[in-house]
This record gives sequence, structure tokens and C-alpha cells, in this order.
Amino acid sequence: MTRGITRRNLIKTAALAGVATTVGGRFAVAAEPLGIALVVPSPIGDVGWGHALKAGLDPVKAAYGDAVKITVLENIPEGPDADRIMNKTVADGNKFLVAGSFGYQNGAMQIAKRNPDVSVLHASGYMVAPNFSPFAARYYQGTYLMGMAAAALSKSGKLGSVSAFAIPELITSINAFTLGAQAINPAIEVSVVWVNSWFDPAKEQEAAKALIAQGCDVIFSNAQDTPSVISLCEEAGVYAFNLNSSMKSYAPKTYLGCVATDWSPYFKAQVDAHLAGKFTGASAFLGVADKVVQTVDWNPAIPAETKAKITEIEAKIADGSFSPFAGPIAKADGSEGVAAGATLDDAAIVAMDWHVKGVTSPLPK
Repeated sequence: MTRGITRRNLIKTAALAGVATTVGGRFAVAAEPLGIALVVPSPIGDVGWGHALKAGLDPVKAAYGDAVKITVLENIPEGPDADRIMNKTVADGNKFLVAGSFGYQNGAMQIAKRNPDVSVLHASGYMVAPNFSPFAARYYQGTYLMGMAAAALSKSGKLGSVSAFAIPELITSINAFTLGAQAINPAIEVSVVWVNSWFDPAKEQEAAKALIAQGCDVIFSNAQDTPSVISLCEEAGVYAFNLNSSMKSYAPKTYLGCVATDWSPYFKAQVDAHLAGKFTGASAFLGVADKVVQTVDWNPAIPAETKAKITEIEAKIADGSFSPFAGPIAKADGSEGVAAGATLDDAAIVAMDWHVKGVTSPLPK
């Protein structure tokens, strides 16, 4: 069973004592369970990023039972608090750490360097070490498909995105959303409001209101851990979609769909490797083909012709015959982003720091 702990009520957990048994007249000490700690920047609720990460560990617990002990540390802000708490989880005996936020990267890497017997998974980063693996989702594959649906339903030709931080992972999601929409309607424009927070429901709702006031009639809730944008759009009669886990119950009428993530195959494989003494640090960039990124809960109002095109493109993304970032693609400033006949490789995608033509909001400096 997992335990949710906030930074305010974090208490020291006692180490589990080995169970003594008699084998052939001698005492043997049963191995202690593998301690797995998940640290996330926002509260664990029924939806969102933290919820998806925690759900990804549930099959690990189901597979190993009492051989693993999972601790969830929620609402841990990036910075010194996170570093201190992650260090404490290791000091308490946890040998497998899932650092669930981009801003945890430096602190988690230092833990890996000091503790070679600890395996660390880090969300959305780029650093790699023998016992340190960054993992990220190819959200852009799903947001391209959502863009196609959004353009088909938009009456204004204006789409919006309430986005957390201007990091490549979120920039690529917006760019692919725009390109997918333009595949249906080349005149589509996308406005972005950056809230600079993973969890700020009031600020997220104000951002959504501002976009709706500008005429945006489909809103992309980009990496919010709350249903605040989705529920506001339902009240306003505006279509909306989000990442990580379904929020359909908060918008039964205007929910466009969800770019969901299922981390369980990846987490299970990495725990298996650790227990077998074969964990190897490597970058994991997982998408539709890996069944980590999944588009679900499509709105029935999407025209059948568009839905058929979406299904066709999704199959091509899965088999590798189509990429949302195949050229020609122009940047927002009019310069060439991707040449005709070329396709961005993973290195360029994970470092993307520019918007495609059609995104009208400048990137923050």
C-alpha cells in the first residue's frame, strides 16, 4: 500500500526489521522489501501528473506485494525542500527513487552520485548516469491528434493553451497541437498563457478566462495538475483537453479528450532491472508506440471524417511512418524550423526552444 506524505507532516519512518526464520537449524534473515520513493511537486489527487505517476507504480506493488514498500511524498516544491526530502528518503533506506519533476534534476543527480546502490528515475530531464535515468513522454504525438480535433470543432479559428513552464516538453506539445490543427485548418492561430506553476488553480482559471475573452474556443490545459481549466471551460461552453489522466468527469459536455500517460510498463521494467542488479542509466523518451502515450475520451461531437483522419495518423505515428515534426515547418518569426524533406530527431525535439508559425504568443525570456 502506498502512503501519501506532505512536506509539512513528513515524519521519520522506522526501518523494517528482517524476519528471522530457521533454515536447516540455522537462522536466516529475510531480505527487507525494496523501498521505492515517489516525490512529486503537487498534491496527489484523482487526476493530473502526480496521479498518473502514482498509478504507474500500482502494478509494481501488485506484482511484488510485500517485497516492495512504496512511499509517496507529495506537494514537495522544487528547490532546497525537495533536495532535503529526497536525501532523507535515501537515508531512511529507500533504494529506488522516482523524482517526479523537472526541477528535481540536480538534487536527484547528486543523490545518485553519492549512492551508487540507489537507482533513480527522473521525470523530464536530460542528465544520465549509470544509476540515473531520465524519462519523458512524447506528449507531442497526442497533442498533434488533439489539434486536429480542435480545429474541426473551432468556430473562431483561435485556440488557446494554459501552460505551466516554458520548458521543451511543453513547447513541443504546443507546437504539435498547432501543427495538428493547421493540418485541418491552415489559418488556425494559437495563443499561450504561461502560469509558471505546476499547481495554481486560481491562476490557471484566470489564464483560461483571458484566452476565452480573446476568442479562443478550444483550450489546451498543458501540464496542470488540477481540473481547474477543464471545469471552467465546461461552464463557459468551451472545448478543452489535458495531459496525463482523464478529467472527463469535470467536463461531461465539452471535454475534447485526454493525452493520457501510462507509466506502469516503464516503471515495472526499471524495478525489475534494479532487483536483478541490472539497472542501467539511459534516457527513455516514450510515446504511442510504447503504449505510454494514449489518446482517450474523444468527444462525440468530433466529425466522423476528422476522427477517421485522426485514427489514420495515430496508426502512422505508432508504426513510425509519420512524425508531427516532419518539414517543411516555419518558426513563429518566419524563419525555417524544419526543411522540406527533413524530420526533427529526438535531440532537436527535447531541446526545442522556438514556436511554430501560428503560435502568436512569444516565449518568455
